[in-house]
Amino acid sequence: MPDLTLMIEAAGALSAAGGLGYAKARAPRVFWSLVGLPIARVRFAATYRSTMDVCGLTVQPSRLRAFMVRNVARRQDVQPVPPSVRRVRGSSTGMRAILRLPAGLEPADVAAASERLRHAWGVHSVHVVEVKPGFVELRMTGYDVLRRVKMPRRLPRKLVGPLVVPVALREDGTAFVRDYKKIPHGLTVGANQSGKSMFQRNLITGLAKLPVGLIGIDCKRGVEQRGFAPRLSALATTPDEADSLLEVLVQVMEERFDVLSAHGVSDLWDLPAKVRPVPLVVLVDEVAELFLTAVKKDEERRDRMVMRLVRLAQMARAVGIYLEVCGQRFGSDLGKGATMLRAQLTGRVVHRVNDKQTAEMGLGDIAPDAVFAATTIAPDRPGVAVAGDSSGGWTRIRTPEMTAAEAVAICREYAHMTPGIAALAPFRPVVRTTPAPAAPLAKPRPVTE
Repeated sequence: MPDLTLMIEAAGALSAAGGLGYAKARAPRVFWSLVGLPIARVRFAATYRSTMDVCGLTVQPSRLRAFMVRNVARRQDVQPVPPSVRRVRGSSTGMRAILRLPAGLEPADVAAASERLRHAWGVHSVHVVEVKPGFVELRMTGYDVLRRVKMPRRLPRKLVGPLVVPVALREDGTAFVRDYKKIPHGLTVGANQSGKSMFQRNLITGLAKLPVGLIGIDCKRGVEQRGFAPRLSALATTPDEADSLLEVLVQVMEERFDVLSAHGVSDLWDLPAKVRPVPLVVLVDEVAELFLTAVKKDEERRDRMVMRLVRLAQMARAVGIYLEVCGQRFGSDLGKGATMLRAQLTGRVVHRVNDKQTAEMGLGDIAPDAVFAATTIAPDRPGVAVAGDSSGGWTRIRTPEMTAAEAVAICREYAHMTPGIAALAPFRPVVRTTPAPAAPLAKPRPVTE
């Protein structure tokens, strides 16, 4: 009997070890919640002061503190003061700690030591975010959250809004969103098979669920955006159609400015709801097709389209018209107006690119440190990109996998939300429906001898 009990206990231990090994490889969230998080919290609490000291994140105590230690606590050795821990909480992807910085430290000091903190506490990464003056948040991840992307179930309250679309997952485990009220225009670049189309699908399907009008410009004969036709208010598939559509959009912008002027406001969202026009998002699939010309007579059309795009990027935010410009290659060599257009596109997302110049064009003017990160994206990780904004911050993101059929199905599901805009009616795409096979009039009978 003792031998049987020992065998049962050994089998149970081996099964548990095998289950944990399987969870670590296939279900990292489960492994982290059961094993990684408790160990990390104990290690964090036990080594916090010594880790901060060796990482140079302590300051000399104030005179009052030193006086109290020597005369009240009766200790002659006065220890350096580390940031005080205000709150520690765990999650399914990592652990977060809010620190109160003592006088003499700044968030940049903690950020510079993030790599040392990562190794000291045995976590996958440590990101430092300034919460408010004097407070920083350490966002620690227990595993590589970008290896298998799983979006958070709910967004934080501060990220919820009428034009907020969750698109990808950040490397710190939070959601990367496109908030068109804060960042009205965006530029997305990436080479073939880099995941740029996946980013567009997640963006379009997220916008399809919102009360907005979607306008597509796909000069590759609509091969990328034709499937989204049920949810598009307008679609241009050739440079000539794009030229006419952009002309109409500029007219719509001017009419909306007249409405703002008549009501004495300077922003679309200040209008009363009953007279407020529907927001429009213009999705340009391959921007190079609008710049490049084959013959000299097309240069005049190219200049008109670029001028109208620049005008929309400069002024259309106030009237609720937003631009999403995508392309494989984007540089000053595209022609006149390229750098002027780029300057108005605040949100930047750079996937794997074929040349450093495209990464510099996308991120060099707002986050120079991010250029190296964008040029080192591995080709076997499609969907990974570097996202930056005009504040100088940047982060790695990855979009969840979505097939074209899934995106088309979502656009069909929300086709009833497509707004009817009279000025864009001539450009409304025709939704093709596949007819059901006709039933035979006579039932076939097998031939018998």
